[in-house]
Amino acid sequence: MSNQETDPLAYKAHADLIVERAAEQLRRLLHEAVQMLDPFPPFPGAFFTYGIEVDPGGLASHEHGCVVLGPDAEFYELEVEIDFSQDASDPVAAREERLKKLDLHPCDYVVYAYHALSRVVELLLEQAETREA
Repeated sequence: MSNQETDPLAYKAHADLIVERAAEQLRRLLHEAVQMLDPFPPFPGAFFTYGIEVDPGGLASHEHGCVVLGPDAEFYELEVEIDFSQDASDPVAAREERLKKLDLHPCDYVVYAYHALSRVVELLLEQAETREA
């Protein structure tokens, strides 16, 4: 009799271990791929923030707003605030952009990392095409 046959929680523990390993392998792969981006892209529409939006569609956690992959290959929630009490003639001074580091559960990390890696690969291919042209 295996351990899993005697303890049903062993199935959950085994699954957790598999997900944690997958998350760690994706983390390493993502860090490696991000280092190849040159330059790392600015976030579209942002004044000060560099980042790649990661949208895993229906698989996204509803706990977070706009999830961004930063130049350090970590995940952040992009928060943008506009202070309307500031001088309206200077939109840059009225705008505040913050990246709030996310601590994702391994299950969420796998989903976001896979989609982030797919986007990074697209950007790497675009950069390679630009260099060749």
